[in-house]
Amino acid sequence: MTRSGLRKWYPESLRTFGTISVPELLVKYIKEERIKPEKSRFQGLATYHDPCNFGRKSEMEFGRGFYDEPRWIMDRCLENWVELYPNKKYQTCCGGGGGTLTTPYDRERTFYGRKKMEQIRAAGAQMFVTLCHACHGQVNDIKKTYGMEDLDVKYLWELVLECLQI
Repeated sequence: MTRSGLRKWYPESLRTFGTISVPELLVKYIKEERIKPEKSRFQGLATYHDPCNFGRKSEMEFGRGFYDEPRWIMDRCLENWVELYPNKKYQTCCGGGGGTLTTPYDRERTFYGRKKMEQIRAAGAQMFVTLCHACHGQVNDIKKTYGMEDLDVKYLWELVLECLQI
């Protein structure tokens, strides 16, 4: 259940237990050295996509978006990554949000995603990193349509996992 769902349906539980987001938890564990990412695992150029739910929607619902934490994590995991333009609260939607991945409107969803694919291509990235399952699914689904079959699509926590020193 999301934080907004908890706030709506179980506000007393939210007050009692609180919540922590995935990027906050990863930052905490890295700072405490409970996990230690190694920067040398990936050599290619990566980029990070700010999902609507962790950015603008979180900002509207809770007064803050998660823009800095993912970038701090990317800095600990990768030697070579670049920003998409625009980014943070001005990020372009991937076209997969709002449940569109489960609708019969594949043609429209794929067309709408062209802006995101143009951003990724302009950045020259070989790896696309995001926090959102819809963004991950959308970009993974449409990358072939836009001639980007080799684009490596990863969740932020997946990147951290693959960069861990063991």
